[in-house]
Amino acid sequence: MNELTANSHQPAAKKYSFPKEEHLCRKKLIEELFGRGSSFGLYPLRLVWLPATASTTAPPQVLVSVSKRSFKRAVDRNYLKRLLREAYRLNKYRLLEADGGHPVDRLAIIYTGKEKKPFALVEKKLISGLERLLSDARPNAAPVG
Repeated sequence: MNELTANSHQPAAKKYSFPKEEHLCRKKLIEELFGRGSSFGLYPLRLVWLPATASTTAPPQVLVSVSKRSFKRAVDRNYLKRLLREAYRLNKYRLLEADGGHPVDRLAIIYTGKEKKPFALVEKKLISGLERLLSDARPNAAPVG
């Protein structure tokens, strides 16, 4: 029993999960994201985000999309969506553990490339995108005056 109580006082490990509650599914919320959101591209990705009213540590709702025009076969689209979800799942802590929270309410990760890229490249670009998202969003969310 002493081992169990000793282990319970260790700092919490990172949760690498992407539960259903974090998936952006409602059509009205998606339309608002694309209507009012800001975006930037990091080939082969495009990130569209909607700022939160205040900085938060809660995870944003995320949409993952791959164009049917670029990838006719559902197998290829599903493979790329799986890559994007996995890359986000493993690196979302960068957003959640940012100093002072993060200013993102909703996020869309869109694969804009014309050919399949390896996971390492997709993950590298997503990490760059999350870091840029934090730097771009922070001045808008917390004006100093």
